[in-house]
Amino acid sequence: MKAVQFAQYGGPEVLQVYDAPDPIPDSTDVLIQVKATTVNHLDLFQRDGSRPVPALPFTPGLEAAGVVLKDSHGFHTGDRVMTTRAIEAKGGGGYASRIAPRAADLVRMPAAVSFEEAVATGLTSSTAWGSLFDLGHLQAGERVLIWAGSSGVGSIAIQFAKYARCWVATTAGSSKKATELRNLGADLVVNHKEQNVGQAIHDAGGVNLVIELVSTTLQSSIDACLNDGRIVLIGNLGGQQATVDTQICRLKRINVIGGGQLRTSKENEERILQLVADKLIHPIIARSMPIEKTAEAHRILDSAEIVGKIVLVHS
Repeated sequence: MKAVQFAQYGGPEVLQVYDAPDPIPDSTDVLIQVKATTVNHLDLFQRDGSRPVPALPFTPGLEAAGVVLKDSHGFHTGDRVMTTRAIEAKGGGGYASRIAPRAADLVRMPAAVSFEEAVATGLTSSTAWGSLFDLGHLQAGERVLIWAGSSGVGSIAIQFAKYARCWVATTAGSSKKATELRNLGADLVVNHKEQNVGQAIHDAGGVNLVIELVSTTLQSSIDACLNDGRIVLIGNLGGQQATVDTQICRLKRINVIGGGQLRTSKENEERILQLVADKLIHPIIARSMPIEKTAEAHRILDSAEIVGKIVLVHS
């Protein structure tokens, strides 16, 4: 099979297409031909060595959509499937053309959902759903702040929150991105480069729930919260350190919830794909590129100029 790997840490140029041995499934696995995967920030961190990987060479790719190659565990040859745990599969992550994930990690794709749509929905929607509903317990009529609205998680979380009939605020760094996020349904977009986000959200009425994707902005999230607010901490796009006013946090009775490596259930992942099939949720695909252009895709994601996901397509 073909796989995009890096054999040493470094810039995007270390990503190369290699010939690799086909994965050998064991008794719990299903062999699939990968049709599409995505680029995530973790891929960049793994490649540059800031999140070291178990061994080199390494094949990234957190999610994958493809076709079953051999009947196994109730799946049949030709079935269209998606996994948000491709990185744990035999053969490597979704940057490989064949992988053997656990059967328990596969969800079936509705016929109306393309491979590109499935992976653009994939892990970002699983994380967004888990943070909003599984951990954040968002209820209809509540108010929510979603940081980094143009990110993969942010752009789908905005849509989920509106689907749940909530008031949604988000952040952006440009007027172009702000316009795109309003088109997704955001009620308020705050330019984090020009405004104090916590103050702006407070002045707009505050929020019950914050989906915190930046981490260094934790104090602004606390400022944005109403009393008894919840903050689900699921990302650290801005870094791992934050200084907060514990007095304000205490007096407001803020509940800060660590999201860990968050995914929702397999059943919810299938439910989300059906929402996509029904055109109720629209995964945002910023670029669709051949797998051979993975290095370029890493450069584009690192530029922070896009809204949504970069999809990589296997030929």
